[in-house]
Amino acid sequence: MAFSGGSYEDVARWLHNFLTSHAKRENFKAEIELDAGDERQGNSYGARVRVGDAGADIVEFEYRTVADRRGELQWCRELADHTRQIVQDLARAVARPS
Repeated sequence: MAFSGGSYEDVARWLHNFLTSHAKRENFKAEIELDAGDERQGNSYGARVRVGDAGADIVEFEYRTVADRRGELQWCRELADHTRQIVQDLARAVARPS
């Protein structure tokens, strides 16, 4: 049985938790800011990874894509790898003195 679908709010909660868990595996200071505000409601999400004061570019997600694919192991693995890479890059940037 595949784990997919769900309401906009359920999928937002899942996405935030998923991204946070993988980001914190790389750096416990990593945080995820998930934008699911009024202009996005029911259509999309914007996620930004932060490590301290440094923030990555917003990654855009379509609600339907996340809802449909969150039960696919390969898609989740690729999303986890991408998230962890963003955190690694940010952590290196934070560690380098300007």
